[in-house]
Amino acid sequence: MRPRFYAPAAGKTGDLVDLPDEEAGHLTRVLRLKAGAPVRVFNGRGGEFEAVVEAAAKGRVRVRLGIAREAPAEPRVAVTLAQAVLKGDGMDEVVRDAVMMGVAAVQPVVTARSEVSLAALARSRRRARWERIAVSSAKQCGRATVPPILEPRAFAGLVTALGRLELPGPGLIFVEPAAADAAQTLGELAAAPPRETTVVIGPEGGWEAEEIARAAAACRLVTLGGRTLRADAMAIVALAALYAVWNEY
Repeated sequence: MRPRFYAPAAGKTGDLVDLPDEEAGHLTRVLRLKAGAPVRVFNGRGGEFEAVVEAAAKGRVRVRLGIAREAPAEPRVAVTLAQAVLKGDGMDEVVRDAVMMGVAAVQPVVTARSEVSLAALARSRRRARWERIAVSSAKQCGRATVPPILEPRAFAGLVTALGRLELPGPGLIFVEPAAADAAQTLGELAAAPPRETTVVIGPEGGWEAEEIARAAAACRLVTLGGRTLRADAMAIVALAALYAVWNEY
């Protein structure tokens, strides 16, 4: 396969566009490609093109866009993943895998049992890091769409956003089987898939009862059987299960 690069400025056949610095460095320093090399580029908005390197020197790479290519189809259900921020690098892996699975957006959330604050996330520029991971994952898995990483919210703000339909709703919040009597299994969900939804996944310590009660007004409570799954694995398991229920595969 031709090497593939992210070029957000790519618009139409014939355009001459610059690659972002990180992509240019990958092309020149890692792959050591020169002018004339055939490549592919995608713009993160669903467009993908054959291209040829026009210039590659001094950290600047320009490519000439050729014919447009048909990108792999996006999932029929546009899922916003609202993931409680995990400790360490756990969130990095969730973002990488969620992009690979086909989510439409990632909403980081700080909950009562999260081990990080919104202020700490801002100081460490974690959102910018997750945006780079999203680009890298889309590049690797063949997606031409890079889902946005939304500004992190507190859990109360997430519930408010769902109630106001600022995020797709009603959402699906995954809870432990014993956490709420009103929780449904996946098999009890409506057979017809929604056009869009928000899937809400908790932190390592799980949800507090107050959070579940607050979320119940804007979300359906859903369980995944009797097993206790790791927080860093829950999102990809839930997404895979939902896509199977919705006949995405």
